[in-house]
Amino acid sequence: MRMKTISSYLLIGLSLLLATACTNSAFKKTKSGLRYKIYSDGKGQHAKKGDFLKMELVQKVRDSVLATTYGGFPFYIPVDSPRPVYSPTEILIYLRKGDSAVTILSGDTIRQRNGGQLPPFMKRKDNITITMKVLDIFPSQETMMADRSQEMNREKARETGAIEKYLADSSIHATKTELGTYVVVKDPGSGPQVDTGKQVYVRYTGKLFPSGKVFESNMTGPGNEPLKFVIGQHMVIQGWDDGLRLFHQGGKGTLYVPAFLAYNQQAGPGHTAFENLIFDIAVDSVRNAPPPAKPRPGMPGAPNFPRGPIPMRPGSRPATATPAPSHK
Repeated sequence: MRMKTISSYLLIGLSLLLATACTNSAFKKTKSGLRYKIYSDGKGQHAKKGDFLKMELVQKVRDSVLATTYGGFPFYIPVDSPRPVYSPTEILIYLRKGDSAVTILSGDTIRQRNGGQLPPFMKRKDNITITMKVLDIFPSQETMMADRSQEMNREKARETGAIEKYLADSSIHATKTELGTYVVVKDPGSGPQVDTGKQVYVRYTGKLFPSGKVFESNMTGPGNEPLKFVIGQHMVIQGWDDGLRLFHQGGKGTLYVPAFLAYNQQAGPGHTAFENLIFDIAVDSVRNAPPPAKPRPGMPGAPNFPRGPIPMRPGSRPATATPAPSHK
């Protein structure tokens, strides 16, 4: 979900509610005590177990918008039989295509159901308000995935379009790799080339796009060592594995990484999903990678799990060898 200004979200939520027919003025309650209200014209079939909903969401605490899908990627969720889990999933089976709904989760109830604990963004008397609108209902996972693929292609086009506009407006010439990273080579370097299987030592400064605000750096300062990793082993975001291959040892430049080659739908360093990122990089060293550790006697070798582009922040430890989830 992509964060926006609080005022724009309040307008979105208000217009969403005013645009739909309201037949019930009072909130209802689910078996778990969740308060909800549905705005519907009564047309079409209700969602049923096994369906998938495509939705827009706005989530707020007090007057602060925590997250939204408006202006970004829609939210897909399966419909199951309602269970008293104190969650908006309880009302999905009551919704039709085009319906809007509001659910209110009480901080007191959340605390009681979670051993006295609250999320760090909540106080005891706070409520979480989730406003949703059903864009479509799909009868199977296959039809949902086909639609999601189309939405993902549109999201990729938005991300690359934003980077290309930024580069053009800033008169920056960059090379676009086959995968889609935009690379400015300031100095290609003259040593060994960065390539699959090479262990590289990289200094970098990570910046948010398009503000240029620095979120992380190991360029200078005491104790700031180069980041060491092996190219092609998914130890860093895919935009690094991709863009660094244009450099040799001693090379310097900038990587403009679209979100689909970074953290994608997972929250990135700016705490939102679908973030484009900027990295100024310097390749300190390119070496042959050390041989992999041998299994201990009597222990089987590691299974050959399939690996997708595992979104990882430079400087963090590798994730487990499981494919990235389809949606957060």
